[in-house]
Amino acid sequence: MGISEEKASLRTRYRRERNERYIEHSFAHLATLPEISDAATIASYVSYGDEPDTTELNALLISMGKSLLLPRIAGQELEWVNWNGSQETLQAKKKIYEPLGQAITNSSQIEVIIVPALRIDRRGYRLGQGGGYYDRALKGLSAWSIGLIHPDEISSADLPIEEWDIPLKAAATTDLVLRFTS
Repeated sequence: MGISEEKASLRTRYRRERNERYIEHSFAHLATLPEISDAATIASYVSYGDEPDTTELNALLISMGKSLLLPRIAGQELEWVNWNGSQETLQAKKKIYEPLGQAITNSSQIEVIIVPALRIDRRGYRLGQGGGYYDRALKGLSAWSIGLIHPDEISSADLPIEEWDIPLKAAATTDLVLRFTS
């Protein structure tokens, strides 16, 4: 089995496991991290399905005066749109809620990027949904990156990686922040 097939098999298994034990979690504690509290512009996402819930965290970041950006799929890339927290400005597309509005023209202003993951290993590599959008986005950013996962989704075994996979700087559960060294 090749790496792509192995990753597809892991995605299927981890989605099934997540569906079997999904519970709501709060990630509000992340707002106290210096990387987040000191940042002016943060890219996040609106959780979808059984992903760790970002509702409270996103609302808190907006209330703290952060410029909160959400991703929108543009071809094979992600573009970023300022979001004010209004659900009316979101539309569901390809397993993400996308914001309506004009995309920013300079992604270098992003200081922190919060990303979804099915699993994250101890090196910081994540297993995402398989589209490669976040890996392509991370490649072009110098932002501090953190993945949100449920408590049992830190992999003790190394995940299979391909040349385009980009490791994160940290992973977070509702009660733990794990920082990676590269």
